[in-house]
Amino acid sequence: MQIHQLKPKHKSKDRMIVGRGGKKGTYSGKGGKGQSARSGRKMVPIIRELIKRYPKLKGYRSFVFENTTAVVNLNALDKHFKDGEIVSPANLVKKGIIRMLKGKIPAVKILGNGKISKKVIVENCTTSKTAKGAIIKAGGTAK
Repeated sequence: MQIHQLKPKHKSKDRMIVGRGGKKGTYSGKGGKGQSARSGRKMVPIIRELIKRYPKLKGYRSFVFENTTAVVNLNALDKHFKDGEIVSPANLVKKGIIRMLKGKIPAVKILGNGKISKKVIVENCTTSKTAKGAIIKAGGTAK
């Protein structure tokens, strides 16, 4: 056997060049007509909603946390509470002065707008300086 008599075991296959017209059919291997066949197409990914939920990087957008503190004024306490009653977030929700947020009792801040004449005991609430002074002046306690 001479070297010119050797034949390859497998036939060599030409490289397929796609998308340039010619003998590759109507669509040149690019599929049918439609959005995916157009140039400059933009397909929305299925996981777009998941991607949108991720927080952005610090430098791109700053995080803004919503304020979930409920504000109550002294005149509301004077109107709804009696002498010696405890003012707490749970009691404020029961009396309908504040609402629950997302199924939870919110943090409460008492502000000094209005006047109070009843001795109330304030628990688990933050108070402003003027509100604390007015509650103590009326004979109540604020922690």
